[in-house]
Amino acid sequence: MSVDFRKLKSFVKIVDTGSVSRAASLLRTAQPALSQQIASLEAHFKHKLLIRSNVGITPTEAGLILYRHAQLMLKQIEQAQVDIDQSAKSVAGRVSIGLATYSSSSALSLPILKEMKARHPHIVVHINDSFGQILSELIMTGKMDMALIYAAAPIKGVTLQPLFREEMFLVSPPGIELPGDSSAPLPLAALQEIPLLLPSKAHLLRRLIDDALARARATPEVVSEIESVPALSAAVLEGLGSTILPASVVTEAAIFSGAQVRALTKPVIDATVSLCVADHLPLSEPAIAARSVLLDVVGKLMSSHHQGIKPA
Repeated sequence: MSVDFRKLKSFVKIVDTGSVSRAASLLRTAQPALSQQIASLEAHFKHKLLIRSNVGITPTEAGLILYRHAQLMLKQIEQAQVDIDQSAKSVAGRVSIGLATYSSSSALSLPILKEMKARHPHIVVHINDSFGQILSELIMTGKMDMALIYAAAPIKGVTLQPLFREEMFLVSPPGIELPGDSSAPLPLAALQEIPLLLPSKAHLLRRLIDDALARARATPEVVSEIESVPALSAAVLEGLGSTILPASVVTEAAIFSGAQVRALTKPVIDATVSLCVADHLPLSEPAIAARSVLLDVVGKLMSSHHQGIKPA
């Protein structure tokens, strides 16, 4: 028995959907045929790959390993077809780029798309800045080509290239009175009495904020945890509370128009934004082209001296 791409594609689809019936519907294949393909894979690898239960199908440890390799192989064969079809033309294909939420990198999506269209019109660019996903894990499993993430310390399975550091600012409703001189940085201890709207504790930015507030011996009044930039801006402008974000997120987004932006100190909250790529998966030709564009766009961001952005 040989392992072919059809069986691997079926296996990946079953893992993604958690159901043989849903996978069969999406692949337009009979369920018994899919079950037979999984049985053939399990016989070949001599390991059980899937666990079936009343709540769905999940991969075993061996299944997870095969899933990661299958993702890579299927992606490479898809890119090989594109490369062959476009061998006499310009660079073409697909590339996926993740941008950390609540970071300056999210303001780079439009410049990246415009530059990619100008330089590589035949590359389809997928931008992902969704909440609820750990971008480094998507990179490790081959579901995403690269990402700009909050990270400086090493992460297993990926390579990090620090690009810049960004300082966090207090973003408050228009007209609200804050302690001290409005032109002077506000000590974190002064946030003790200010209602805050923050990301959930799962978000790295929230952990940085909590650590800094703890060092300032301040216990904030967190009135809401919001995982949506439009909802956050609406809540701030409605006067429900203040938030803490990079200044460029506020100045580059029209939805924050009118909000007050105040520097913070004692201590300053800042984070490193790094380019994240897999350390074990080769970049496709479109991904290499996109990485070059992304680095150029970041270089322009640095040279424009945006408030709160510094070299890494």
